[in-house]
Amino acid sequence: MNFPKDLKYTKEHEWIRDNGDGTVSIGITDFAQSELGDIVFVELEPEGSEFVQDEVFGTVEAVKTVSELFSPLSGEIVEINSKLEDDPELVNNDPYGDGWMIKLKMNDSSELDSLLSPESYQEMVD
Repeated sequence: MNFPKDLKYTKEHEWIRDNGDGTVSIGITDFAQSELGDIVFVELEPEGSEFVQDEVFGTVEAVKTVSELFSPLSGEIVEINSKLEDDPELVNNDPYGDGWMIKLKMNDSSELDSLLSPESYQEMVD
């Protein structure tokens, strides 16, 4: 399993990358994609949608199951990864790179402090 050190994590298996400009990129972890299996469809709320922390921002459909995606932070979607519409398996192949899902403009960057460190997340899934 891969747990990049520059990311934060949630108990719901999302990762968060602080882009340093008031936005974060969000996707699901390597652990999550491996548990789900082959991802066949990703449905995301559109740009401009606003969320409070822990609100559902989309779903991931795998061959076996459908899982909800929870926003780890409060904010507004400023970009969605449109590549996932035609190529959802990017989430399986490159969960921390091309398989990112949304970019969120944070309402409150202090919410980052409530997220898991790579070490804490790794302990949780081991």
